[in-house]
Amino acid sequence: MTTRGTRSEKVKRIFQQFDGNRDGGLNRDEMAALVVAVNPRVKFSEEQIHAILDEVFRTYGEFIDGEKGLTYDGLLRTYDDGAGDVDRDFDALELELNDDNKGSSIEAEASSSIVDEKAIESQKKQRTADWAVSPNHGIVFDDTWKIVDDLEILVKRLKAKQAKDGKYKADNFDAFSDAGWSRELGPSSEISDKRVFWEESGNDYALFVKELGVLRSRADGARSREEAFDGHMAIGRVLYDHQLFKEALVSFKRACELQPVDVRPHFRAGNCLYVLGKYKEAKEEFLLALEAAEAGGNQWGYLLPQIYVNLGIALEGEGMVLSACEYYREAAILCPTHFRALKLLGSALFGVGEYEAAVKALEEAIFMKPDFADAHCDLASALHAMGENEKAIEVFQRAIDLKPGHVDALYNLGGLYMDLGRFQRASEMYTRVLAVWPNHWRAQLNKAVSLLGAGETEEAKKALKEALKLTNRVELHDAISHLKQIQKKKAKGNGGANGEGVFVIVEPSKFKTSNDKTTLRQDLAKALQIRAFQRITRLSRCDVELLKKEMSENDVPVSYSGGGDPEKSIRKPNLEEVLRRLLNFLKPETFQGAVKAINERILSVFDDTAPGRVDLGMFYAILAPICSGNPEKRKRVAFDALLWRPVSESGSQINKADAITYIRLLRAIYIPSHGVSEMLELHGEADSSKVSFKEFLVMFDDPDWGFGIMSTLMKLESGDRNRHGDFVCSVCRYLIIGSRFKEIKSHFSLCNECYSEGKVPPAFKQDEYIFKEYGSEAEAMKDKCTCLPLQSHNDR
Repeated sequence: MTTRGTRSEKVKRIFQQFDGNRDGGLNRDEMAALVVAVNPRVKFSEEQIHAILDEVFRTYGEFIDGEKGLTYDGLLRTYDDGAGDVDRDFDALELELNDDNKGSSIEAEASSSIVDEKAIESQKKQRTADWAVSPNHGIVFDDTWKIVDDLEILVKRLKAKQAKDGKYKADNFDAFSDAGWSRELGPSSEISDKRVFWEESGNDYALFVKELGVLRSRADGARSREEAFDGHMAIGRVLYDHQLFKEALVSFKRACELQPVDVRPHFRAGNCLYVLGKYKEAKEEFLLALEAAEAGGNQWGYLLPQIYVNLGIALEGEGMVLSACEYYREAAILCPTHFRALKLLGSALFGVGEYEAAVKALEEAIFMKPDFADAHCDLASALHAMGENEKAIEVFQRAIDLKPGHVDALYNLGGLYMDLGRFQRASEMYTRVLAVWPNHWRAQLNKAVSLLGAGETEEAKKALKEALKLTNRVELHDAISHLKQIQKKKAKGNGGANGEGVFVIVEPSKFKTSNDKTTLRQDLAKALQIRAFQRITRLSRCDVELLKKEMSENDVPVSYSGGGDPEKSIRKPNLEEVLRRLLNFLKPETFQGAVKAINERILSVFDDTAPGRVDLGMFYAILAPICSGNPEKRKRVAFDALLWRPVSESGSQINKADAITYIRLLRAIYIPSHGVSEMLELHGEADSSKVSFKEFLVMFDDPDWGFGIMSTLMKLESGDRNRHGDFVCSVCRYLIIGSRFKEIKSHFSLCNECYSEGKVPPAFKQDEYIFKEYGSEAEAMKDKCTCLPLQSHNDR
């Protein structure tokens, strides 16, 4: 991290570079040249340049020296306030620190103004943080300095006491991805690197809080409301810097009461709440800060990008990634050089499955800050998702070179190597993750899987046992059972090289069913894909009646489609709010995964006709068949959603054209290999006739052109968690969960996945295979008992 001394030297070199007339100030022309030079990829219009300069000269008016312009002191303050990145600008200008310049007359003139005119401020600056002397965010009243000095003594006393008792803990977080807070109003970089944990239950902390209350009373007893505000803000800042977030929040809240329309206390309260994990409350404070900034006009305009960024971060904490993207975009538009905003935008876009846009934003962030390890990590992940694996490996490696202990980069690179079948390299990456984070159970589990793939069964077994010590999750027990089955199979000489039994794939025509109750292989393959989508989105836990409730209770603005017909459509961020109500039982990170799956599979299809907007009635109808509830109720809600969709119509029938569009859209989304060509044929089709609910059911249930696959989906929903005792699949060797498909001639059994993919053991070569499906072992036992009496009768 750049030290304060080095930082000021770099600012001096930048100042000297553009002070062309050597008068100790940067006039408007010189400032314009600086802005353009440090942003080589941004094409500013004259209006933008004038607006930026107006804002700088107005905000830092006390640092303007007549016609000379902005002094060195003023330029330094702009960097202190987060208006730019000193290191990035210095590198962009290709400047070097030169000790010989220290005696130059220009530097002497600039520094003399600091020494002679700011002597008192310099002394204050030495005893507290840089923010305290910032012209916009610093301490204003002398009595506040006395409070700050007393507070620093209290904090040092508490720290010494807790360190002596072993209660004061500081964990190094340098290995993890940075949250990306904005510079001046967000947490300092030290907070990202080292998190401090205070012991709050002891007598020493109680005494500290009591003495802190005395300081707060001194602030409240100030001679004016402004001085009281200054005191509470300073107390909050000191506490925040020492990571006493709960106590800092109390001070910022008091400051909000004293000056409700001031941006700063709301923003800092939001920062505290976010760090404390109270994301919803943090969002509310950031929104108040945003409202105050917008109402304050130009006074707080320069802070808007920072507010947008941290508001987006708080929304991500709630799981609202699509909404966060909107605010990151706003920040990047207002401040094109805000590399953190671009990085966060790219990461959020990656999080919702919009990979190409993510790559573009992340590459922009890296161009502005080439040593941004987190941006490299997320760029590599996006490239991997797009199938550019070799390039992704290079970028992951760059992130690791920049930060050798970067857990996310190491872990994700391990996953990429696993996908490519490079199991040995994958295990090496997971080993490096565990060296940094020994309790990372997923890395331990993946290490075991990669070792198994590399053929190192004994090492894999050891890694699984280590993972079991870290967590007791069911997937670990399943993995151990699978490993045992592989070992048994290898003992018989039939094991595959990568832990899976050898198999052959049989063409669909050779797969027969013994009765009508046994699911066809092709139907099961389609239904399994839909069921996987249900599980990722958790829509199978969302009661379909909630869709009806949304339609009846929430107003939707009317918009017009390309054809001029009014419809109820909303933007994606607003749709995300609807989904949050429907899936309110999900944790934020799980909800993010659900939104990503819905965006990739459903909203991407909607984007083909109306980018960025969603026909809400059609969307509800698409969701209805995969929500929870009996099949009749799901179909009824789908029909009602189509009935609710047109604004200008009412009645009990829908347009046949709408019904056809819906069915084809349904198939295009859930059975894409069949539905895409049908969707292409749809355009230009016109039919003014109406369809009743009864007629709609006929269209819906059609096995060839409708959504007849729903009956197979219902069977999976009711039985895909059933276990069959010790029965394992003869191909993959996993315990069978769901339906068991027994071949009636050779008596081997397959799981859902292997049956749907047509895999059979090579030892059983037949002209055709006839399968019988058992949903549970109770069915198998009943079938077995039905056959036994017949055999006994024949023996007699």
